[in-house]
Amino acid sequence: MRIVSLSVDGVHQAAQRGLYDWLSDQDADIICLQDLRSLEPELDHPIFHPDGYYSYFFDSGTPHENGVAIYTRAQPKALIYGMGFANGVDMYGRYLQADFERLSVGSLLAPVATDEASLEVKVQFFDDMQAHLSKISRKRRDFIFCGNWGMAHRRADVENWQDYQDTPGFMRHEQRWLDQLFNEIGYVDAFRRVVKDADEFTWWPSGEPGKGDGWRTDMQIVSQTLKNKIEYGAINKNVNFSSHLPLIMDYDLEV
Repeated sequence: MRIVSLSVDGVHQAAQRGLYDWLSDQDADIICLQDLRSLEPELDHPIFHPDGYYSYFFDSGTPHENGVAIYTRAQPKALIYGMGFANGVDMYGRYLQADFERLSVGSLLAPVATDEASLEVKVQFFDDMQAHLSKISRKRRDFIFCGNWGMAHRRADVENWQDYQDTPGFMRHEQRWLDQLFNEIGYVDAFRRVVKDADEFTWWPSGEPGKGDGWRTDMQIVSQTLKNKIEYGAINKNVNFSSHLPLIMDYDLEV
């Protein structure tokens, strides 16, 4: 099973740059897109509904803000919109999940931190999310969470990391959160399971891939039960649809 994930900085702009033509050649079973910046009624054009896929969207309810999508060749048994946090903080980002027989695949866009108030929201979001991920890790179900997590884990994941230690996305508490997710709760960074190179980045704050310092903030994070099912991982560096690059992962799975 192949899953392609990408944060698109606006799906209309990405489509104009050839995103859907490129996706049609990727032989993906599931495609997860984030940061659509479009309301669902604005996506009724056939280009946003590729042949051979079921198409699902979760917009922000506000024009030109966030939103996620899942395209899947197999029809899901259920869809989950949001994570259901009691305080509603999950709605500052966006999350859409497709449930299959024993596998769930989510498309995640984390909240962005630009000031102290939004940083507090982001911290609350990830605290609640960690509790959620810990709880569902005990279920007899496999999970793959694809998305723009808005933070990088290790020094190898940020170019010139020493310049960004106080920058949201690479602050110490964010690194600790990922440490706990991987080392204590037991989830797996699928890409890092198969690719160890230090110069693998998915996002450029400059807005243009390859210009300035790169970060690896886009991940597919999987259940511990799937760690030996990861076959292949790559960041496609030959395309330019947004400030992010596509992450492609192959799993020894079927849905």
